[in-house]
Amino acid sequence: MKHVRVFISIVLLLAIDQMTKAAAVVCLSGKEAIPVLKDIFELQYVENRGAAFGILQNQQWLFFIITVAAVVLLTVVYKKLPAEKKYRPLRLCYIFLCAGAVGNLIDRVVRGFVVDFFYFKLIDFPVFNVADIYVTVSMAVLFFLILVYYKEDDFAFLEKRKQG
Repeated sequence: MKHVRVFISIVLLLAIDQMTKAAAVVCLSGKEAIPVLKDIFELQYVENRGAAFGILQNQQWLFFIITVAAVVLLTVVYKKLPAEKKYRPLRLCYIFLCAGAVGNLIDRVVRGFVVDFFYFKLIDFPVFNVADIYVTVSMAVLFFLILVYYKEDDFAFLEKRKQG
């Protein structure tokens, strides 16, 4: 039942990501940016054919391979997570990382680019989307958990089991 809840959570997060991107295509494509907070934050349609910050433009096959490999690796680690409550934050990171990665993968496969639309004009931050938020926030939380919250012994479950 636990895995069903995780799967449903990922699907719901994917739905939110894809609905916001569809709304951006309909409402923002071919139009001027929409200021939300004047000179600070706006909604602006961008077709990103690269990775974060626009690097590796038009390398969709590479992104596909990396994304599939990352999701498979994350799933292998997730399946090894002990059922203890203290690992719940890692399970949540898994959910958000997978949803973000797959959300952008769907765009790359279906559209040939990722739809981005959030823009912090004040600091000229690269335009991003909901899936990017999932990945960025969950990675920040993951780094915090690994560096501060968990101890080395908490990751013993990742060691290969000795065959005897």
